[in-house]
Amino acid sequence: MKIDVITLGCSKNLVDSERLMRQLESAGYEVAHDAEELTGDIAVVNTCGFIVDAQEESINMILELAQRKAEGKLKKLYVMGCLSERFMDELGREIPEVDHYYGKFDWTCMLSDLGHEYNEAIANERRLTTPSHYAYLKISEGCNRHCAYCAIPIITGAHRSRPMEDILEEVRHLVAMGVKEFQVIAQELTFYGLDLYKERRIAQLIQAMANIPGVEWIRLHYAYPTDFPMELLPVIRDNANVCKYLDIALQHISDNVLDNMHRHITKRETYDLITSIREKVPCIHLRTTLMVGFPGETDEDFAELCDFVRWARFERMGAFAYSEEQGTPSAKLYSDDVPQEVKEERLSRLMRLQQKISAEIQESKVGQELRVIIDRREGEWYIGRTEFDSPEVDPEVLVPAVNATLTPGQFYNVRVTRAEDFDLYAELVLR
Repeated sequence: MKIDVITLGCSKNLVDSERLMRQLESAGYEVAHDAEELTGDIAVVNTCGFIVDAQEESINMILELAQRKAEGKLKKLYVMGCLSERFMDELGREIPEVDHYYGKFDWTCMLSDLGHEYNEAIANERRLTTPSHYAYLKISEGCNRHCAYCAIPIITGAHRSRPMEDILEEVRHLVAMGVKEFQVIAQELTFYGLDLYKERRIAQLIQAMANIPGVEWIRLHYAYPTDFPMELLPVIRDNANVCKYLDIALQHISDNVLDNMHRHITKRETYDLITSIREKVPCIHLRTTLMVGFPGETDEDFAELCDFVRWARFERMGAFAYSEEQGTPSAKLYSDDVPQEVKEERLSRLMRLQQKISAEIQESKVGQELRVIIDRREGEWYIGRTEFDSPEVDPEVLVPAVNATLTPGQFYNVRVTRAEDFDLYAELVLR
């Protein structure tokens, strides 16, 4: 029988789907992922439950597949993931057409429900859905931070690190499969090791990964600024295969808003941290996420945020407007008192500011020689990325395909010839 797996939400969900798919294939199933046309006898939806929009997308997908089942186009429908973990009882009542709901962590039971044993021997193996040269590497689950606006701890529970040996075994296996680039992901990667080893071991883990032959690029996602492990910075600086890149979500800069968010860091500490990171790792590219419209955010608070963005000059930045999430501390403690039109106006202003900064930073790269990895070809262009660019979320480098034959998954040196607000254009450097 054939099974269609549909993944919604973040890259951490994608890793879960890839593990499930490897188990299903080991059990003899033909598995398709995010197929344009669903043809399987069984469908599995890996849902996202983080924010309202993601919840609605997941529910709409479940309803669409429930309709296919009612029309006889589908024999079985299974649902797993964050939305199911968070609202399993409600979903079971509202959409009883689903054959079984699994949460975020009990999806392994799906194998036994299908009449097969979960194969522990391949527990660290996956069926990659990304291009074969890069993979996401999840090093932990859960989060102990309990930011006021965030539902993740409600869904995933406390932080749980994977044993370092398991992670390194997975890296070696993926390298043997041809993976060269690793996006290290966690809800909060700087917390890694505290539960298992009674100390932070993110620096030791990344150094151990960097020592594995065949690992060309390691890129770090989802760090937390409070109590940041400064010992990680020399590891980033001193290893050529650790990208000079850090994804560190800051959310805000106003002490008023940071306190209400329960971020446990101050404006001054944040400025000092960014200064230290840039001093200790020259040329590092910082990605951050900021939030506007949190309850109680004043015009003065927002002005502080804009001043901070002008000062920090983040190479990569995303932003979103606050949305009240059921069960979170902010939903219980605060009134959602910033009007929606004010949130949207602030978001637009912040992103216009960042667009100008990004354009200036990208323009400064014109004439530079950079190393890129090629992801794919689109028409007359090869699409690549530098060490400063993570897949899906960051700018790309476009290299003309005329008079050049480049291979996806291979590295090349290019010279930047032109810059847009985000993407770069470059020509191949011939040695």
